[in-house]
Amino acid sequence: MKKKFLCIMMIMVMAVGIFALTGCGGSDDSADKDKLVVGLDDTFAPMGFRDEDGELVGFDIDLGNAVGEELDMEVEFKPIDWNAKETELEAGTVDCVWNGMSITPERKENMSLSDKYLNNKIVLMALANSDTDVTSADQLAGMKIGTQVDSSALEMLKSNEAYDSFKDNISEYDTYDTAIMDLKAGRVDVIAVDQVLGEYTNKNLGGELKECTYSLGDDYYVIGFAKDNTDLRDKVNDALKVLMDNGKAAEISEKWFGKDIVVLEPLED
Repeated sequence: MKKKFLCIMMIMVMAVGIFALTGCGGSDDSADKDKLVVGLDDTFAPMGFRDEDGELVGFDIDLGNAVGEELDMEVEFKPIDWNAKETELEAGTVDCVWNGMSITPERKENMSLSDKYLNNKIVLMALANSDTDVTSADQLAGMKIGTQVDSSALEMLKSNEAYDSFKDNISEYDTYDTAIMDLKAGRVDVIAVDQVLGEYTNKNLGGELKECTYSLGDDYYVIGFAKDNTDLRDKVNDALKVLMDNGKAAEISEKWFGKDIVVLEPLED
């Protein structure tokens, strides 16, 4: 009987331990974790991309690490399929998506978004040695246009007042690198792209591209969290404010863009 009683007690203790690990773990808020898992597209220079040694570098990498230091959290950058970012957030495989992500109505609906942290715009770029320029949206009806799938540039094209006249001319690519390759090969006339990426890429190409006169509009970058994960979003916003106030964010911006384009503005409803 004594042995039986001891066995029962051991089972009860183990059950309590399992409940503590699983039950409490199920209700754990990711804002209390000691690691921040960041989902990103690792081809989006200069925000987050691979250098010649295969290491992840970029503005968002540096800023993310600085936020991690401020929050006393380890930061893990996890390359994901950018088209599946909402699914990754919902599944909990990443805590946020942070990689030069622009604001769109769909993202506002499906995610909890941070404050705006970087000022950008969507531009059209052509080959520098061509006569191609775009001075108004009406000209796009006669041009082949390349851009990245599920990008802010594609959203800007779709929201343009002249979209119906050029929508059949748009080619969508998995990455901007592929779109730029087709531009250089003459398969498209212009690409619609984030200005920060276009300028950085053009610098590395030795000026093979040029920015067209007409742009598709201003743009801002934000960080995306799961819809119900507002606690972590607010903590990251607070850390970003500290980095803006102490000049660290501006320092990172100068390093990658040669100018200070960081902002911290509330997200409009």
